Amino acid sequence: MPGMWFEEFEVGKTYKHEITRTVTEMDNTMFSCLTMNPQPLHIDRHFCAQTEWGEPLMNSLFTLGLMIGISVNDLTLGTTIANLGMTDVTFPAPLFQGDTINVATEIIEKRGSKSRPDAGIVSFIHRAYKQDGTLVAQCTRQAFMRFKPKEAE
Repeated sequence: MPGMWFEEFEVGKTYKHEITRTVTEMDNTMFSCLTMNPQPLHIDRHFCAQTEWGEPLMNSLFTLGLMIGISVNDLTLGTTIANLGMTDVTFPAPLFQGDTINVATEIIEKRGSKSRPDAGIVSFIHRAYKQDGTLVAQCTRQAFMRFKPKEAE
C-alpha cells in the first residue's frame, strides 16, 4: 500500500498503526554494535543487574527509529521526499527487551513548499507505547511530502 500524498493528510487526525513489534535482545545488541555504541546499559546484562533498571534498556535511538519506521507503511511509503528534522524527542519511560510497542501518529501541521510547487511539509507527532499503555517514546517530525501526481487524480 503506498503512502499518502500531501493533499491526503488532515491536520488533527491521528493514525493508530496496526503493526506492532516485540523488541529483543538481538535487536538491542545488533543496533548498539552497528552504531558503535558500547554503552553497557544496552549490552551488558551483568552491569544492568546492578543498576536501578535491573536489566538492559533498549537503545533509545533504536526505539526512535522503530517508532517512525512503524508509521511508514501507513503514511509515507513512496510519497516522502526526505525527512527535514525531528524535534522534541523524549523517552518518558524505559523500554526493555521483551516489551511490545505500538505507535500512533498525529498530523499537527501542513503547508505547501515555498521552493517546490509539487511538494509540501507535513509535521507529525509520533508516540510509541508499550503493551501496558505506557508512553515510551515521542517525537515531532517534519517530512517533505509529494503532491499527488496529476495523472493519479
